[in-house]
Formats: sequence, structure tokens, C-alpha cells
Amino acid sequence: MNIWFVILAVMLASFIIQRVLNSKFDKYSAEPSPRGLTGADVARLMLAQNGITDVKVQSVAGRLTDHYNPQDKTVNLSEGVYGSASIAACAVAAHETGHALQHAQGYAPLRLRSALVPVVTFANNTVQWVLLGGVLLINVFPTLLWIGIALFAATTFFSFVTLPVEINASQRAVQWLEGSGVVDATTRPMAVDALKWAAYTYVIAALGSLATLFYYISLANNRR
Repeated sequence: MNIWFVILAVMLASFIIQRVLNSKFDKYSAEPSPRGLTGADVARLMLAQNGITDVKVQSVAGRLTDHYNPQDKTVNLSEGVYGSASIAACAVAAHETGHALQHAQGYAPLRLRSALVPVVTFANNTVQWVLLGGVLLINVFPTLLWIGIALFAATTFFSFVTLPVEINASQRAVQWLEGSGVVDATTRPMAVDALKWAAYTYVIAALGSLATLFYYISLANNRR
């Protein structure tokens, strides 16, 4: 199968998934949570019920910019999640708090992901220039392209390590939302659906990175 076809197919799938995710978020943002809890309420309650007292919940600018920072132990919720008492906000907040639980419990994939951050940060900052130089100098200095491929492989590996971290956080979120009564029989499927489409973005990103890696490897092999 032509690698360009795969890359284009992944790009199209990524575009579609992102559009659907935005649509789902808008839809479930209009659905009130049964208990009237905001995203910030959910995060703080989930932390408290799991005995975590050293994690701060705070608001950050942007749309769907929610994330957990293990370095300063903060659950960062976007403006549309932090103060919103919707199903979407509850699901996103519980997901990000799920990462805080992973951190507190020493979840192995999260530890691996955190250990890779310095390497991946370096790779992300340099890989495009190394690959460009490698392509331009393929006949003079072919090793440079393989160095670029190695850097890109590190980012691809990071993408796949991220998958179990994100999926597990969503599983923790759904389990806690249901067990704590934040969602009921009617709203639980909505929370699951929202988190499912969010997970798809990580899956397609990992596949896209893998397809691009194969492209560079084939390019290096063909230029020998």
C-alpha cells in the first residue's frame, strides 16, 4: 500500500475525528449534570474521595486545553470546563483528575511517559531541522537522515505510550462518575461518548506518527 495514501487517510480521519469531538463537546456541554456540579467541583471531589490533598485545581485559558501537570501537581481545566455544570465538563474534569490518581498511585505507563518528556521535548525541537538537513544532504551525509529518523521514532514511541495513559484515565473517570452518582443511567452514556471521541484523537495521532515514520524510513532506504 502506498505510504502517501496511508498518510492522507490518517490526515482525513484526524480532521473528521476532531470535528466530531468538537460537536460532541458542544452537544454535551448543553446537558446539565444531574447533581449540578461544575468541572472544578468534580475534580476537587474526586481528589478528596481518593485521599489526594496535594493537587491543585485551576482554570486555564483556551478551549479543550485541559491537562494534568505532574510536575507541579495541578489539574488544569479550560474555561469551558472549570465553571460549567455540564456532562461534558464533568467528563473532562474527571478524566484529567484520573491522571492525578495515576500519578499518586505510581501508574507505570504514566511514569514511563513522564520519563520520556525531556527526550521528546528535545526531539520535537530539533527533528524537523535534522530531517530537512538529512533529505538535502542524503548523498553527502546519509547518516544525518537516520539521526532524524531516530529522533522522530522517539516521538512516535511517546505517542503510543500516551495511549494507555489516556485510556486508563477515561476508565477511571467513568468508574468514579458512576460510583459517586455524578452521572446517572441517562447521562453516563453521554460521558462515555465524549471521552471515547477524545481518546480517538490520541489513537489517530499515534497512527499518523507511525505512518510518517515509515515514510522517512522508506525514503532513507530508497536513497541508498
